[in-house]
Amino acid sequence: MLTLDGLVVEQEGFRLEAGLAVPEGAICALLGPSGAGKSTLLSVIAGFVAPAAGRVSWQGRDLAPLPPGRRPLSILFQDQNLFPHLTVAQNLGLGLRPDLRLSPADHARIDEALARTGLAGLGPRKPGTLSGGQQGRVALARALLRRRPLLLLDEPFSALGPGLKAEMLDLVRGIAAETGTTVLMVSHDPADARRIAPLTILVAEGRALPPAPTAALLDHPPPVLAAYLGK
Repeated sequence: MLTLDGLVVEQEGFRLEAGLAVPEGAICALLGPSGAGKSTLLSVIAGFVAPAAGRVSWQGRDLAPLPPGRRPLSILFQDQNLFPHLTVAQNLGLGLRPDLRLSPADHARIDEALARTGLAGLGPRKPGTLSGGQQGRVALARALLRRRPLLLLDEPFSALGPGLKAEMLDLVRGIAAETGTTVLMVSHDPADARRIAPLTILVAEGRALPPAPTAALLDHPPPVLAAYLGK
């Protein structure tokens, strides 16, 4: 379980409070107005931003002493964070060994991850030769290789067309179900939440509220969410 206990984030006039828990293995969307703090909350969980108070814990363990690279999570950003001068296989290899000194077993795992995400045979290619959807799959495959129990998605598929985005979301849902990964997904599109996230955290008016059933929240939104959705 991911727990945010008495969390307070403060940044130049911005303040966000959170006290909530996300069950292990859940897929949970983060919805709310632009600037409400959805991405900031992911950055705090990932260790890129230090909270002013409170703590983030996973399975009862306080994550504060751990730097980002040692936290039990992977995070995917909008820009995918792929290195253009490396091949697809090398980009995936960074998820296993930052020095890219890969063993035969590592290469076998990379090939397996490529096949699992529909990229079999594309290991020698450079990211710039791939479509947007394929680049998203590479970033997801790299996250899979790290085998972390928590996956944070900061709108990594927002630039894709509706069909490709739906395909990527379905892939995330399927992989999460197979591996028991806990997923937190920032989105500005309520359809994304309805598609794969049974739970949703509303981030608005300086607070991140505890997860609520997505369908009920979107069918009967509180005023701040209704205004955001244009209802």
